[in-house]
Amino acid sequence: MPQRTVAIGSPQGLHARPASLFVQAVNASGLPVTVAREGGDPVDARSVLAVMAMGAKHGETVTLAAEESETSDKVLDELVEMLATDLDA
Repeated sequence: MPQRTVAIGSPQGLHARPASLFVQAVNASGLPVTVAREGGDPVDARSVLAVMAMGAKHGETVTLAAEESETSDKVLDELVEMLATDLDA
């Protein structure tokens, strides 16, 4: 199962706007993706409520994982790049 780790770049963490943008990108990918805070349980990254409830703050590390597929590495790389940027800008 491919995984990527990234520090949250948005100054306010994964609150409503960044979480919504991230979830939209996950859903557009068509892949089931999970996201987990360091030491936490993975949540379904297709659910904005689950992502927001995770409470990931700026600079905290999260791990993304997806089932192996032809596009999983590309999708995870794009999602990591997205989370590393300021999605509030």
